[in-house]
Amino acid sequence: MSILLDSHSKIIVQGMTGSEGRKHTQRMIMSGSRIVGGVTPGKGGQSVRFEEDPVPVFGSVMEAVEETGADVSVIFVPAPYTRAAVMESIKAQMPLVVCITEGVPVGDTAHFFSAAQESGTTRLIGPNCPGLISPGKSNAGIIPANISGPGRIGLVSKSGTLTYQMMYELRDIGFSTAVGIGGDPIVGTTHIDCLKAFEDDPETDAIVMIGEIGGDAEERAADFIRENVSKPVVGYVAGFTAPEGRTMGHAGAIVSGSAGTAQAKKEALEAAGVQVGRTPSETAQLMREIMTSLRN
Repeated sequence: MSILLDSHSKIIVQGMTGSEGRKHTQRMIMSGSRIVGGVTPGKGGQSVRFEEDPVPVFGSVMEAVEETGADVSVIFVPAPYTRAAVMESIKAQMPLVVCITEGVPVGDTAHFFSAAQESGTTRLIGPNCPGLISPGKSNAGIIPANISGPGRIGLVSKSGTLTYQMMYELRDIGFSTAVGIGGDPIVGTTHIDCLKAFEDDPETDAIVMIGEIGGDAEERAADFIRENVSKPVVGYVAGFTAPEGRTMGHAGAIVSGSAGTAQAKKEALEAAGVQVGRTPSETAQLMREIMTSLRN
C-alpha cells in the first residue's frame, strides 16, 4: 500500500503534447507509471508515441475518463490556462489532480482549491509542486525516479529540490511515498493531510516532514503530530539564515517578527516530539538512526 498513488493508478497528462508534458510523460512511463492518455483541446483522436507504444490524446478530460477509466491527472498547462484545466478535471470527478504548473495566480488557485474541496471527490496536489512518487509503483509528476527506491519512509515536503535531496540521501533505505505539496500560499494538500495518510499507512514506519519559513503550516502540523501521530517524525525547516521581513523564494515564505521563522517552527516541532535537523543532511542522519533502531 502507498498513499494516494499505487501500481494500479491510471494517469492522464493534461498538456501531454507540449514540450514539458511530453518530456515528463516519457520519464513517468520509464519509471513504470501507467499513462493511459493525454488531454489537449483540439487534438482529440491524435496520439503521441513513447518508445514503441502510442498514447492516445483526447480532446477533454471527461472523454479521457470515459475511455480509459483514469483516476489521476497530472497537469503541465501554462499558468494562464491552469485554472480551466484543473476545473475540467474536477468536473470530470477525477480523484487525484496533480498540478505541476508554477506561477498560477493566487486568485485562480483559491477558485479551484474551493471547487475541489466542495466536490468531495477530488484530491488536489499543488500547484507549483513536483508531484508524488511511490517508488517501484508509480510516479505522477517530475520527481526523478532513479534517485531512490521503495522502502518504509514517508516524505512530505514544501520544496521540490529538498524532496530530491532527502530521497537521494536515504536512497539505501527507501520510501513508501514522497509527496511534494508545493510552496505557494494556497496548496491543495497540506502537511497535515499527508501526515494523517502516513499515520494510517501500514507500509510507512516513519515520516520526514520538510517545511520552510513563512506562514504557520509547520506550527499547525506540530499540533497535529502531538495529538494524532504515533510514528516517529523527523523535520527540517528551510531558511535558518534568511533575513527577517523579506520574501524568500516561494511566495508563501514571508516572515514577520518571530512568526514564521525557522527557529520558531523548529521549537514548535520539537515541543511535539519531532527531531529537527538544522541541515538536510543532518535531518537524513536523524531518520537513518530512527530506521536503524526500528529494525533492531
